[in-house]
Amino acid sequence: MHSNNFQLGLLHFVHLLVTVDGHIDERERAAILQIKEEEQISEKVFSDFEAKALTATEQQIYLEGNELLSNCTDDERLSAFVHLYKLAEADASVSNKEVRFLLYGLKANNVSFEDVVLSANMSGK
Repeated sequence: MHSNNFQLGLLHFVHLLVTVDGHIDERERAAILQIKEEEQISEKVFSDFEAKALTATEQQIYLEGNELLSNCTDDERLSAFVHLYKLAEADASVSNKEVRFLLYGLKANNVSFEDVVLSANMSGK
C-alpha cells in the first residue's frame, strides 16, 4: 500500500487534470473512482480532499500536490504519473493545459516521461 503523501499527491494531480476544462464528466468521474479503488484511498482521505478542492485555487492544488509527491519514493512518483498519463490519454482530446501540468509535474518530481510511457504500456491497464 502506498503512503498518504502518494495518495493525496495523486488526488491533487488527478483533480487538476479532470477539471482543466472546467467540469468533471461521467467518464472522468469513473476514472477517478477507479484510481481511488486501485490505490485503496480511504473514503475519509478522498472526501477530505474533495472538500478542500472546492475552495483551493488551481495553483494551491498544484503546489501542494508537488510537495506531497516530492516526499514519496521514486516508485510512488512514477506510479502517480502513470495514473495521470493514462487519465490524460483516456480523454479523446488532450489540452495544452493538461500537457503543461504533466510536464511541469514530471520535471518538479524528477520523473522521466519515457519511464512513465514505458510503465504505462507494460502495465497494460
